[in-house]
Amino acid sequence: MFSWLEYTQLKNTLIEWYNQLLTALISPEVWIQIAVIATVFILARWLLTPQLQRVFIKLSTTNIRVTSFNQLLVTLNEFANTIGWLALQWIAIEVYASLGQSHKLLIPVASLLTAWLLIRIATKLLKNHALARIISTVAWTIAILNIFGWLQPTVQLMDSFSLTLGAIRISPLVIIKAGLGLWLSIWLANVLSTFLDRRLEVSESITPAMRVLSVKLLHIGLITAAFLITFSAVGIDLTALAVFGGALGVGLGFGLQKIFSNLVSGVILLMDRSIKPGDVISVGQTFGWINHLSARYVSVITRDGIEHLIPNEALITDRVENWSYSDNYVRLKIPIGIHYKADVRKAMSLCLEAASETPRVLSKPEPRCLLKGFGDSSVDLELRLWIEDPSNGRSNVLSDVLLGVWDRFHEHDIEIPYPQQDLHLRSGFEQLNSCKVDK
Repeated sequence: MFSWLEYTQLKNTLIEWYNQLLTALISPEVWIQIAVIATVFILARWLLTPQLQRVFIKLSTTNIRVTSFNQLLVTLNEFANTIGWLALQWIAIEVYASLGQSHKLLIPVASLLTAWLLIRIATKLLKNHALARIISTVAWTIAILNIFGWLQPTVQLMDSFSLTLGAIRISPLVIIKAGLGLWLSIWLANVLSTFLDRRLEVSESITPAMRVLSVKLLHIGLITAAFLITFSAVGIDLTALAVFGGALGVGLGFGLQKIFSNLVSGVILLMDRSIKPGDVISVGQTFGWINHLSARYVSVITRDGIEHLIPNEALITDRVENWSYSDNYVRLKIPIGIHYKADVRKAMSLCLEAASETPRVLSKPEPRCLLKGFGDSSVDLELRLWIEDPSNGRSNVLSDVLLGVWDRFHEHDIEIPYPQQDLHLRSGFEQLNSCKVDK
């Protein structure tokens, strides 16, 4: 229950707020600021928003093809009206401040617009709902603190709780600034590296291996620059991290030896151009074409659709067969056996005819059919042919050629023999004849 004194104090407070509201409503400054807000909204809606939308649409329809950047542009285009209104609102606040005029009504509107815009953009772009909720909470908190004039004191309070480690000063404010700056810098680094990768894809003067190497070196450089710029921006002395970084590097070198070996091997593979995306290679039991080169592994897709991730170190130390290193020409050998009573020259001619009518078999170099020898059950022939697209597989070509040979052999009565063995029974018959003579 409220006491009479508390009730009187509450009543007086409400009356005071009511009087302040009435005073504000009849104040010309308030109505001028309301008119400024309305004018700014109209200018943003009818003049600035169409221009912003044209810019966002033009950027999103270019050949950048960076997914994250295009999603951002589409989202910004959706909220172009709010962005224009907010930009003009902050310009009006700066004009009021430079003239020394009161702008108490303009600041809450700008703060609420900023918080709402950040929350909507985060909700659209972020798939992590927990992170989106955190951003929403932080945005509303900053907006409320700014409306009541508590933002600057809160920032000073967060900066006052600090911990000094040598020449490094750490505070909650420094950690927040570093986290936000590092996230934004890494995002920009990824966007720039992806943009360069897309631009180099259409360049015919740069080989695929050099393209991958350039993109990866640029990505590493941008990430390093993002860390350095972020630490410098928040006031962390980089020289104080030299000793710690050296010790950490030695520890990582021993503990993550395999990982660093794969990283160095990846750089070597890109520099010596021994393999490149699209090459058909055979490593151990894996045969397929290279999908892409990574910093730690090489992706090889087999004809079964299975993607093998082979460590870069294995491609350096093990034996690798590159079917398309110098060119894409590959020769296939097909053994064929015919009956001893068959016409060998006719069979060889039919084999060449079947090979020449197969679509993927090249006419130059032309197919050849050779007599390899006389086997136990057949006359051994060998059909040799060339293809220039090994990434499309070998078995399908072999199947088409053998099917053509089968059909032509049946049309011309050329027999493919079964394995034959001659069994001579001598000792058994000699013993039987000797028994009959004794009787």
